[in-house]
Amino acid sequence: MTVRAGVVVTGTEVLAGRVADRNGPWVAQQLLELGIDVAHITICGDRPDDLTAQLRFLADQRVDLIVTTGGLGPTADDLTVATVAALYGREMHLDVQLEKGISEIVERWRSRLSSAVDSEPLKAGIRKQAMVPEGAQSISPTGTAPGVAISANDSGTLPAVLILPGPPRELQAMWTEALACAPIAQVLSRRAQIRQDTIRAYRLSEADLAATLRTAESAIPGFDALEITTCLSLGELEMVTRYAESAATAYSDLVGLIDEHHGAQVFSTDGSTIDDIVADRLTGRTIATAESCTGGMIAARLTDRAGSSAYVIGAVVSYANEAKIGLLDVPAETIEQHGAVSEPVAASMAEGARTRLGVDIAVSTSGIAGPGGGTELKPVGTVCFAIAAVGRPTSTRTLHLPGDRASVRALSTTAAMHMLADALKPDRV
Repeated sequence: MTVRAGVVVTGTEVLAGRVADRNGPWVAQQLLELGIDVAHITICGDRPDDLTAQLRFLADQRVDLIVTTGGLGPTADDLTVATVAALYGREMHLDVQLEKGISEIVERWRSRLSSAVDSEPLKAGIRKQAMVPEGAQSISPTGTAPGVAISANDSGTLPAVLILPGPPRELQAMWTEALACAPIAQVLSRRAQIRQDTIRAYRLSEADLAATLRTAESAIPGFDALEITTCLSLGELEMVTRYAESAATAYSDLVGLIDEHHGAQVFSTDGSTIDDIVADRLTGRTIATAESCTGGMIAARLTDRAGSSAYVIGAVVSYANEAKIGLLDVPAETIEQHGAVSEPVAASMAEGARTRLGVDIAVSTSGIAGPGGGTELKPVGTVCFAIAAVGRPTSTRTLHLPGDRASVRALSTTAAMHMLADALKPDRV
């Protein structure tokens, strides 16, 4: 059967935009991967009446599970547990063991701060976090705020609720235990076995993919059993398909049709991102970047994962011509003859980074991100790239990218990652 869920993100700071919501999308993705349909993600401030309204709304939508995030701290505006308990008609009681566990966590923190002293407000905050609704199951805290799981009410008018803290690190660390607790495991046991697969393509338009999907609709038996969503971001088109095991053949046929029509653009059929692919292909190799218009954004992408020190040696942000000449050995006459934004300069930048830093491969960018600086021959959005690798000629490329300054820089970074992935293919190295 289909199991549906809703997510409530609480916090006035999130509602006001002072803090970006990282929990709603993360929780939704985890639930989708478990085969649970996510019907709604809502955000409300730290007001009991507004939270109650969100809970009632989701209950009226006949969801089987509500996940709330935030509002579990020791302060007066942390009211999620009490608000949920009131709606479900459950008295709050002190969990003495939980209070002891939170106290031990706080004591460990205090031991690192020699000036910290016991205080009544501190004790009151600990006690507040150890208050649990009658019949609910607590989930061990990774900070000081425990989670709480409550089963659906007997009449079925209110679904099961999983209450988790707001800090993303704490929430994510508690997720596995939260799913295993009885009220939530009972809901999960009713879900159908749903698969979710992702295909990623680069420089494939949504219109072209839509045309292929229309062909698939009439050509593939069982196509209507596939739930397909597409998203275009920074030149990459992601197609996520959810389906029951019984529709596996239809999905396999769809993958074959997409490969037939768009095989040159598809770079991943197993959900791997371009960053995953580049990291995998860099195994046993070293890399450096030489960046002008991207200002270190490629290096940031490369180092955004644990273990990247095994292959990333360094980066040079050579924004000014003097830096290109002094740090990367770009000949001054090359800049004078071709201009800083040119393939010859990009090639010299990549080669300079490779030799100066002693790496196997280097990538460079030099472009006009805007809003000013463009000319008729080199308009805003013109970006030159180069890849220099040991044992083969340096390759260069020029793209004319759309959008404002932020878009040009982001698109350039993604383009560079795809050029690296192509240059690092097993048949190329």
